[in-house]
Amino acid sequence: MPDATQHARSVRFGLFEVDLRAGELRKHGLKIRLQEQPFQILALLLERPRELVSREELRNRLWTADTFVDFDHGLNKTINKIREALGDSAENPRFIETVARRGYRFIADVSVIDEEQLGKAEAAVAVSTGSTTPGKKRPWPLAGELSAVTLALLLVALGAWKLRSRNNPATAIRSLAVLPLRNLSADASQDYFADGMTDELITDLAQLRALRVISSTSAMLYKDTRKPLRQIAQELNVDAVVEGSVLRSGDRVRITAQLIQASDDKHLWAQSYEGDLRNTLALQNQVARAIADQIQINLSKPEQVALKHGRVVDPEAYEAYLKGRYFWNKRTVDGLKKAKDFFDQAIAKDPSYAPAYSGLADTYALLGDWQYAVMPAKEALPRAKAAATKALELDETLGEAHASLAFCLDGFDWDWTSAEREFKRAIELNPGYATAHHWYAWHLNLMGKNDEAIKEMKKAQDLDPLSLIINSDFAELLVIAHFYDDAIQQSRKTIEMDPNFALAHNQLGQAYLQKQMHEEAIAEFQTAVQLSGGSSICVANLARAYASAGKTNEAVRILNDLKKRSTSGSSNASEIAAIYAALGDKDEAMSWVEKGYEERFNPGVLTRPGFDPLRSDPRFQDSLRRIGLPQ
Repeated sequence: MPDATQHARSVRFGLFEVDLRAGELRKHGLKIRLQEQPFQILALLLERPRELVSREELRNRLWTADTFVDFDHGLNKTINKIREALGDSAENPRFIETVARRGYRFIADVSVIDEEQLGKAEAAVAVSTGSTTPGKKRPWPLAGELSAVTLALLLVALGAWKLRSRNNPATAIRSLAVLPLRNLSADASQDYFADGMTDELITDLAQLRALRVISSTSAMLYKDTRKPLRQIAQELNVDAVVEGSVLRSGDRVRITAQLIQASDDKHLWAQSYEGDLRNTLALQNQVARAIADQIQINLSKPEQVALKHGRVVDPEAYEAYLKGRYFWNKRTVDGLKKAKDFFDQAIAKDPSYAPAYSGLADTYALLGDWQYAVMPAKEALPRAKAAATKALELDETLGEAHASLAFCLDGFDWDWTSAEREFKRAIELNPGYATAHHWYAWHLNLMGKNDEAIKEMKKAQDLDPLSLIINSDFAELLVIAHFYDDAIQQSRKTIEMDPNFALAHNQLGQAYLQKQMHEEAIAEFQTAVQLSGGSSICVANLARAYASAGKTNEAVRILNDLKKRSTSGSSNASEIAAIYAALGDKDEAMSWVEKGYEERFNPGVLTRPGFDPLRSDPRFQDSLRRIGLPQ
């Protein structure tokens, strides 16, 4: 049988026929869609029915020696495609049998369709379409008439299909997720490199206004996952996913990516790119441009320019930068400290590399933020602003740097007009940057535009649906806007994502407190304090809950402890002021608000519910006026 089928034009098995020359698979005469690679593998198996075809032989047929790909993953996918087309099963195979760790075997009977038989079939087709050779009689008139009837029915069906296709066009890809690229270096210490490549590819694609790209924070949660791609796409609400791998060897890097349509797990495109580490940015841009071409997005001129821009970068500087982003994304105190060191190293190696300054700006911004409080805001925020300004001097088109600068203008300079301009510029340059939408939502909240702030936070959530901080901040924004039930629901959703995320419990406690659900609020704040390691904002909210519940002694005890924790760099002024407000001591509360003003605290805290008892106080109104906030 092998010799007979190797040179055959067409073969038959079961209800299927395969035209090996035309590359077509048919069932009952109807063509079944099968992509080129799966068809090649099927053809090789059909050439040697009942024989074991090794995985190595299949690899040589499917991919040439110079093609870089995750072979095992690719072959498994290809075999699955064939089985789907044949309606076959790996557990109870009728056609393709898996021989564990060795290869595959075609187990059904295969017969050759001889040329004479094929010629008759083609003649019948020619008769049915009226394309007979002049001078020859039409054979089997009755059969010809039946074929004409069949053809008429087919034409009607074709017309209906065209109408249905017009009314229901193919699914357009307008949203996608880039799953974490696999590290193929066999060295776990190189994970930062693969993660960095993923982050950079997401950043490139996020610049395309017509495409919604899931942020790296959410995408990275699927690292090493075994979930089916269709399930991942449903969870992230995207039309397609990009998966691939990265292999680094010395100063050489190879990136492989494939684009898969989620609705039917259809492989749309796959390609490998190889080059010098210095040209990695150009390789990433090539991948992004190829994906944009495949999903048929019309790029604006600025977007075309952005995807053509792939500057040469010092390999050591780029490596340090990737390590910096890797640790920054961990969003831990230790991670931020390491990130700062690596960004400093990147700048020392290449002082003209703008993204390194942008990364340093983001790091200082978080180091000085109340959530981490590693550095006093007076020290951290000016450094963050200087780094962001330097990044923009080197590359004005860096959207992340505009967002970093806006954060500093809001949180320290209190320059609302300039912050607004920088946020809008950041979003214009990189509409898919979730952090820009996230921080801009808080800016809008400061300006008293809560409805717009909620819409902007929803955009951030849409781009980064699994981000704990965005989901948690969304709940707090709902509390500020007095949507307490919605805030409770949103907080519970965040806690379902991660029960150990302290801020989610903190926001849930705030919503309970606003509804006078004192015991529930106290329980949530206690959990937040424990999980956060004693965060001053969580501790202060616990004291507020005690005060509201009439447990004054407990509130005062926490107040005194918080005062003892004050330092010359950070006095916890806003937290202490909120506790005094809850205890009804407006004079002391305003004294600490003034202290926070002198320290240049982040005025965003004044929009929180803890300061509601002070809003009608003329002294509080005067503070808002001096800061420049709506009164």
